[in-house]
Amino acid sequence: MAEKNITGIQQIGIGVENLKEAWIWYKNNFGMDVRVFEDDAVAELMLPYTGGEPRKRHAALAVNLQGGGGFEIWQYKGRIPLAPSFEVQIGDLGIFAAKVKSMNVRNSYQELQENGAEIIGDVSCNPAGKEHFFVKDPFNNFFEVIEGSSWFYNDRKHGGGTSGAIIGASNIDRALKLYSGILGYDQVEYDQIGHFDDLNLMPGGTGQFRRVLLGHSKKRSGGFSRLFGDTQIELIQALDRKPEMIFKNRLWGDLGFIHLCFDVQGMHHLKEECVNQGFPFTVDSQNRMGESFDMGEAAGHFSYIEDPDGTLIEFVETHKVPILKKLGIYVNLTKRPVGKNLPDWLVKGIRFNRFKE
Repeated sequence: MAEKNITGIQQIGIGVENLKEAWIWYKNNFGMDVRVFEDDAVAELMLPYTGGEPRKRHAALAVNLQGGGGFEIWQYKGRIPLAPSFEVQIGDLGIFAAKVKSMNVRNSYQELQENGAEIIGDVSCNPAGKEHFFVKDPFNNFFEVIEGSSWFYNDRKHGGGTSGAIIGASNIDRALKLYSGILGYDQVEYDQIGHFDDLNLMPGGTGQFRRVLLGHSKKRSGGFSRLFGDTQIELIQALDRKPEMIFKNRLWGDLGFIHLCFDVQGMHHLKEECVNQGFPFTVDSQNRMGESFDMGEAAGHFSYIEDPDGTLIEFVETHKVPILKKLGIYVNLTKRPVGKNLPDWLVKGIRFNRFKE
């Protein structure tokens, strides 16, 4: 492919102690019930972030067919994953929370409340006047439920999947080179400094911050872009304290949000752009595995870069993905023109890969 195209947020990675237990909770509370792939193997290529050693792991990618990116639920095998040695506060460096979208924020609030989820405070408004609220899963991860603007399939649920992330940055102006530049979040929804009432009940949320919410003015296209939908990145900079690195002294795959992954076309062109902008690939599957890396039920080319504070951003150029696994039906994306969407009827076929407890 001769050009770079970002089709959307494919997934957010979540390190957990027990994959099945976590998946059931995400299925019941966020509708993440479609299994895209599940793989029990060795992570051989992430050596810069796994202590220089290949690590056994069990990973699964689950999506909500109503729309949004998925959750890559990731569990170490043969190693107990570490939690942070300190209480993570909003503004700390890394992915603090996943954004998940809702058709009706107040209905989602009521539904999660009835499920017994730990909701932080009431529904409030962000600086753009949009209703939202925070919820914490049983594994100490925060999620922001926010109104969604794009939907793919009416599955009679209130909510959808991943629609972005809240990321702590030490210097937002420096981080914008990546997020607004390479990743295309060129639309500033708000850029404000101060104390924010809607953060008061979050850990460290009474401090002073700079908050920048970014959207993309260009509609994403290509591959599964209609499923992924519109997304936002919120950068938060703590102004009255020195933030900690969320993954300080820990490995990728330890507990928490381990990466934010973008589905892309034209990986070679993207690699050149990242190098030119000062964000070289720190992991590149092609260096060791050739053109296509086998991920069990799927295949593709993946790579990683770091934002200015070390937050891991993953890129995946999908080559093969299962649609109807029981019938052996897979879609090959290697010959598909850049920017051309997969037919909706084909993408909707993955609903037959529902995760059953």
